[in-house]
Amino acid sequence: MASGSWANLGRSLRVGLVGTGFAAKIRAEVLATDERAQVLTVTGHQPTKTQAFATAQGIPQIAANWQALVQQPELDGVFVCNVNRDHGAVVRAALAAGKFVVVEYPLSLSVTEATALVALAKQQGRLLHVEHIELLGGLHQAMLAHLPQVGTPQYVRYCTAIPQRPAPPKWTYHPELFGFPFAGALSRLHRLTNLFGAVDTVTCQLQAQAAESGDEGYCCQVRCVAHLRFQNGTLAEVLYAKGAQTWRSQRWMEVEGDRGALVFDGDQGKLISADGDSPIEIGTRRGLFAKDTAAVLEALTDGKPLYVTPQESVYALQVAAAAEVSACTGQPVTVTAPYPGATLTPAAVSAMSGSTI
Repeated sequence: MASGSWANLGRSLRVGLVGTGFAAKIRAEVLATDERAQVLTVTGHQPTKTQAFATAQGIPQIAANWQALVQQPELDGVFVCNVNRDHGAVVRAALAAGKFVVVEYPLSLSVTEATALVALAKQQGRLLHVEHIELLGGLHQAMLAHLPQVGTPQYVRYCTAIPQRPAPPKWTYHPELFGFPFAGALSRLHRLTNLFGAVDTVTCQLQAQAAESGDEGYCCQVRCVAHLRFQNGTLAEVLYAKGAQTWRSQRWMEVEGDRGALVFDGDQGKLISADGDSPIEIGTRRGLFAKDTAAVLEALTDGKPLYVTPQESVYALQVAAAAEVSACTGQPVTVTAPYPGATLTPAAVSAMSGSTI
């Protein structure tokens, strides 16, 4: 049953939820308010926590693990909200079982696997949606609306810094579970590729400090800086930092063009030009998972196009992979993957499935 034809079921969509963290909680709450879908079953890493989650959210069934959940014949789809490392495996199994799939970014920590998953979804005739709620947020929408006023973009600075003292021993601080910082926090690069298009070269540096003994494999500080040159000539500098040695909470973005600049700091924005400064209203960040979930259900039941394609997410992941190579080698890396929407030659498709970035 292809995307858009689920309206003929004559009943609500039955979905399973993989994960019991923040994203899973919000998904469950949103789905509980929409008559087009119901969460039938959930699975998590810790049985006690999963039971408490199911009880709190009114979910009737608990699966022993995600492998069992995706095979349940009564399910139409699966929402994947577990650790980044396992996204690819869960998505692959769910698609192979004939389910539609909604997954929090990243689709996978492997470009090769992510590319194969997009192909599998097409082969199976099933919807595959990678959540990118940053595109729905007030900052991004304000950026899209006002970007033409700066003229030709020249330079971008984008910073997300999250102090956490002490850094918690959570999976988001475990490189194996979270992934390379710009892959695990893919929205930082995806926002830029959505605004400025194809990337030419990437240079990246990473600082990561291991946690004290007792928290083996975890970090207490992560700081990652990438410099991107886009094919249109725009230069971008991106900082993602979190942990015990990040001393100030920061969330800002600046774009300088040949006719002005956009400056967004937290929930404040302004346009700077030769005529002076003008304030820019930024919409709320609340309710974005609800918007994303509603968009998915509209795509499934009404055939309405989604606001983002999995190919766009995979392209951002390819840029993140280039950043990781650069961080390891100390050298700039050229992004040769075609930007979504470009005509793909057989050679390009082969390159996307191989090791080319």
